[in-house]
Amino acid sequence: MRPMEKVIRRLAGAFVTISVLLGYYVSPYWFLFTLFVGVNLFQSSFTNWCLAEQILAKVGIGVEKEANTQSNTVS
Repeated sequence: MRPMEKVIRRLAGAFVTISVLLGYYVSPYWFLFTLFVGVNLFQSSFTNWCLAEQILAKVGIGVEKEANTQSNTVS
């Protein structure tokens, strides 16, 4: 599994869990956030586009680091 996939799954899971708890204890309007996360997960399965993935990639979270291709040999 790609590192970005793990980050997206963790983020979605955290958002759903937190919003359900807030919906239960604070206000039922928090369930709208849960719905928003679910709809975004659903649409991304069809379109292969995820806003959270783009945002995380721009800040460098979940992106594999490029290998250093320079050799350290001395001639």
